Amino acid sequence: MAGLTIRNVKKSYGEVQVMHGIDLDIKDGEFVVFVGPSGCGKSTLLRMIAGLEEISDGSVAIGDQVVNEVAPSKRGVAMVFQTYALYPHMNVYKNMAFGLRQAKMPEPEIEKRVRAAAEILQITDFLDRTPRALSGGQRQRVAIGRAIVREPEVFLFDEPLSNLDAALRVQTRLEIARLHERLGTTMIYVTHDQVEAMTLADKIVVLRDGRVEQVGSPIELYERPANSFVAQFIGSPKMNFFGVADIVSAEKAAEIVQDLTDPVIGIRPEHLRKASENTASIRAKLELTEHLGEHVLVHLITDRGTEFIAKSEKMPDVARGEYMYFNVDVSNVHLFEGASGSRVA
Repeated sequence: MAGLTIRNVKKSYGEVQVMHGIDLDIKDGEFVVFVGPSGCGKSTLLRMIAGLEEISDGSVAIGDQVVNEVAPSKRGVAMVFQTYALYPHMNVYKNMAFGLRQAKMPEPEIEKRVRAAAEILQITDFLDRTPRALSGGQRQRVAIGRAIVREPEVFLFDEPLSNLDAALRVQTRLEIARLHERLGTTMIYVTHDQVEAMTLADKIVVLRDGRVEQVGSPIELYERPANSFVAQFIGSPKMNFFGVADIVSAEKAAEIVQDLTDPVIGIRPEHLRKASENTASIRAKLELTEHLGEHVLVHLITDRGTEFIAKSEKMPDVARGEYMYFNVDVSNVHLFEGASGSRVA
């Protein structure tokens, strides 16, 4: 096992720079998730760690070794891709053993590693099957098993669950979490799904436009986002943003914004509380409700056109188009600068 040290890593394609000086420290045994919108650079950064993309500037060290000029096969990493990339004519055993045989490993050791990985992933009964006889979730487990048998120092996952349906995503996510707990190996996982990030990560790296916006534990990013971008990206449903004009009374507005000039007010859907008209901070018309079983998402719009969501345990008792009223504990309010989006301490 090994940690990683990433210093001032940049990537350019011709004149176009896509990664702008990334600095990261990943501890030995950590589960780190790179998250961000499409095009933010998370997969590019992962591929530079793997050696599949050339680093334009800066350095990547795995353990004590700088690996910029080290071939991918010599870096001690194993990568699991979005596509399973299994050999259709080989059974599961041969798929998992293929890389080891290419490396001229003795057959007894190959047998030992393949069967151990199959037991961890609960695919022992599938070793004689070809990929076409497997479900999507089973194929992804085979792809993960092919990485496990290499006994790498670092596992790299590039959106491995994106081709699975919702139920399989949850199941396979749990299996990956259990795998990390069992192996204790450093894992770096790329996803655009912030739910995966929040449930899997020891540490989340939020990226935007080739830059790191914030690094921290899931709870740190949820409770103290560095800026409005992170605040909106972490949490489901996303954080609501209001202007001072959305607050229905001057007294309530002064209490929330603390004499700041035109800040953006961030309030998570779960922190909005139904209130009476006389005591409310926010008034809005009901537009739509989503009943999700254990809770209801209430979609609303203020008189000045600000759309937001409130999370509730019960269906609202007003009709569509009628007003609803909400209050919020000031301790659950996040304030951001209107221009830069930076958090106001």
